[in-house]
Amino acid sequence: MPKNNQQKQKRDCYFCINGLTEIDYKEVKVLQRFLSSYAKILPRKKTGICAKHQRKLAQAVKRARIMALIPFTTR
Repeated sequence: MPKNNQQKQKRDCYFCINGLTEIDYKEVKVLQRFLSSYAKILPRKKTGICAKHQRKLAQAVKRARIMALIPFTTR
């Protein structure tokens, strides 16, 4: 049972709903949606992404960082 008698909110995977099978590292706007203000990858529990797409997202973010499309940190 969740704390404070709150209902657990079921989130659907953004990539499954939109039919995206591959996550492209060049789509910075999509990747930034799943990053915190400190440019850290947000956890599945917070974003609602399925495990398969979370792994692909992490790989795409890491590639985008290496290609200097996304910063490693903001500070």
